[in-house]
Amino acid sequence: MELTRVAVLGAGSWGTTYAKVMADAGVEVVLWARRPEVAAAIRDKHENPAYLPDIRLPDNLTSTSDPREALDGAEAVVLAVPSQSLRANLSEWRELLPAGATLVSLAKGVELGTLKRMSEVVAEVAGVPAHHVAVVSGPNLAMEIALEQPTATVIACEDHDRAVLIQHASTTGYFRPYTNTDVVGCELGGACKNVIALSCGMATGLGFGNNTAATLITRGLAETARLGVALGADPMTFAGLAGMGDLVATCSSPLSRNRTFGERLGRGHTFDEALEATHGQVAEGVKSCSSIRELALRHGVDMPITEVVHRVCHDGLDPQKAGPELIGRKVRPER
Repeated sequence: MELTRVAVLGAGSWGTTYAKVMADAGVEVVLWARRPEVAAAIRDKHENPAYLPDIRLPDNLTSTSDPREALDGAEAVVLAVPSQSLRANLSEWRELLPAGATLVSLAKGVELGTLKRMSEVVAEVAGVPAHHVAVVSGPNLAMEIALEQPTATVIACEDHDRAVLIQHASTTGYFRPYTNTDVVGCELGGACKNVIALSCGMATGLGFGNNTAATLITRGLAETARLGVALGADPMTFAGLAGMGDLVATCSSPLSRNRTFGERLGRGHTFDEALEATHGQVAEGVKSCSSIRELALRHGVDMPITEVVHRVCHDGLDPQKAGPELIGRKVRPER
């Protein structure tokens, strides 16, 4: 069995890019855009200039601003909206979701308040079993993939057969998906890397070099894995694409909104100025740092980088004081 028709809900940079990937894999894709003018540009001109300028979209990728039209006959539904708005959006779409369809989350975050991972939010709001929900996570900077630069990713689902269906519907000459049944680990890797990328951006903005970045990436991976193990994840997941792979890409690339946001804060810019630098697009780690911090506190997990990122973003901690605070912690064995 192969998927023939997929709905992608959310026409931002990553939603549009993933829709392109699936269309290039031979699937008929309908991309829902909230704004009718964006849907018209994708449908009539095969472009989304607001998010992917100069990228030609495939002919078998169409678009609509009507969610009912997008979801009609879809065998899988890809949810490509920001993590903190996923619940509200999915609540609007719930009655339109095709029965039995695999629901695929592209969002990387932990919900504020409930502290639920995105797959948990999807299962709860849609009223479907957890094994009907898949997640996509890996080193997936949207513009590089839209330019068809080679990359790999992970399709994680408790139901291996569903993961394989999405895998086959996402495999192209430039995009290589692997499968995994460790949904917890893949989701936490994707959520926590945004927070660590903020810290790497701050370090860059402060003028620090590669040693500092490597330290933050490595210790950030350690605290992510600690949280993952506490929540039942396989620690080996964090050595893979959804862990180290995604972390390195997001912490290193100027295409990363989280890294860019952090860099502006490190340079002394205000919160609003940093937001302007990301062109109004969501830097997911700014909100997720708070929910991940709370999740860590609830489970007794030490996450010092996440703690200082939260305090910089929300409590007014000067980034210049964050580094000495981290480096001055009590020395102990590496673990």
